[in-house]
Amino acid sequence: MDRSLTKEQLETFEREFTARPANRLMQNAVTQTSVDDIALDRRIVTSVDHSVSHHLDDWKATNQKKSGRCWLFAGLNLLRVGAAEKLGVKDFEFSQNYLHWWDKFERANHFLEGIIETSGRDADDRTVAHLLSDPISDGGQWNMFVALVAKHGLVPKSAMPETNSSSATGPMNRALMSLLRQGARDLRRLADDGADAQRKHKREVLAAIHRVLSIHLGTPPERFLWQWRDKDQDFHRDGWMTPAEFAEAYVQIPLQDYVCLVHDPRPSSPVGRTFTVEYLGNVIEAPPVVYLNAGMDVLKQLSMDAIVGGEPVWFGCDVAQMMRGDLGIWDAELFDYESVYDASFEMDKADRLIHHETLMTHAMLFTGVDVVDGAPRRWRVENSWGDEKADKGFWTMNDSWFGEHVFEVAVRRSALPPELAAALDQPPIVLPAWDPMGALAG
Repeated sequence: MDRSLTKEQLETFEREFTARPANRLMQNAVTQTSVDDIALDRRIVTSVDHSVSHHLDDWKATNQKKSGRCWLFAGLNLLRVGAAEKLGVKDFEFSQNYLHWWDKFERANHFLEGIIETSGRDADDRTVAHLLSDPISDGGQWNMFVALVAKHGLVPKSAMPETNSSSATGPMNRALMSLLRQGARDLRRLADDGADAQRKHKREVLAAIHRVLSIHLGTPPERFLWQWRDKDQDFHRDGWMTPAEFAEAYVQIPLQDYVCLVHDPRPSSPVGRTFTVEYLGNVIEAPPVVYLNAGMDVLKQLSMDAIVGGEPVWFGCDVAQMMRGDLGIWDAELFDYESVYDASFEMDKADRLIHHETLMTHAMLFTGVDVVDGAPRRWRVENSWGDEKADKGFWTMNDSWFGEHVFEVAVRRSALPPELAAALDQPPIVLPAWDPMGALAG
């Protein structure tokens, strides 16, 4: 068969296309209307409502705006539930901007240390190229969130409110990436002079990163005066507090007890084993980012049990798959693209991971579940995209979508089955820096 596209082949394809009336009908429809509007399965839409049997949220949805901070928002949304109860208020937000500042600064240091460690390799080495491809994105992981809270504490939103750049991070990130890639160039050139010379220059790069972050996001407070009125309008004052003291007072769940379960069905990823990814992380001295691979039935069961027990669940997923934004719903078969294109889309989750068709892109919070005969039927999700879509910012996920497009959940270690809890003590399998399980939710 010819390697090139030939005139005869093109004529055959054209004849086959025009010979089927359905193709011409779809061409007429899709050239005038969004393909998602054409492919939307009305039967699924009409079968979904936003009610669930176990419903935890009674607060306003947050908004990450034009930033990739979903993982921070989801983590802080989990923590604000207990904080609001202790404060006696209906709505409360920790400062997302505060953790964002510290993540950027820690991430810059993490990146530069990775460059120093790999400075003996060629620039087109796959690991070096991966590090340089995105030195300081907004995205992150559960373990990275925990590392930030453990080292830097928390502050209320009033102590470090949003700025233009925290809500629209593009211009700031461009400056940060340029400085870090320039720093990487210089550190690699200094490799023959030794680690001391490299780290002396690293300090100069970090000083510039510190200035950029402070100009765009403000300066993180070392202390702040905390006082508030509760929902009954009674006044309270805790006085001057540090971020560590504030976290100690108002984080009501044991963050260090949480572990990250993932569903990685690739043949190379055995169930019941722990994994880590090279150069994944933000805080140098924090424990490594470690996942425990488990069956999808375990992720669903533990998530359902947590919600029924009164606790929301942080999770990561491939958010844009089979999603309808204006309706606020996800379903594994929401769009019938096969009928539109007369083509088969048949890759399973493992194949999609292997062939770069999917990876974790977004983190959110499960705040409800509809349980029927002891099994989940649908899930209620607190997104961080504001309150204009879905049910005032709370979305509905059919259980079919969970199985196909959810990748990880953060659950208490004490909730794990004994065999999975024991598996956490084994040394993790190390995946390369570019593995899709190292994707950052944003």
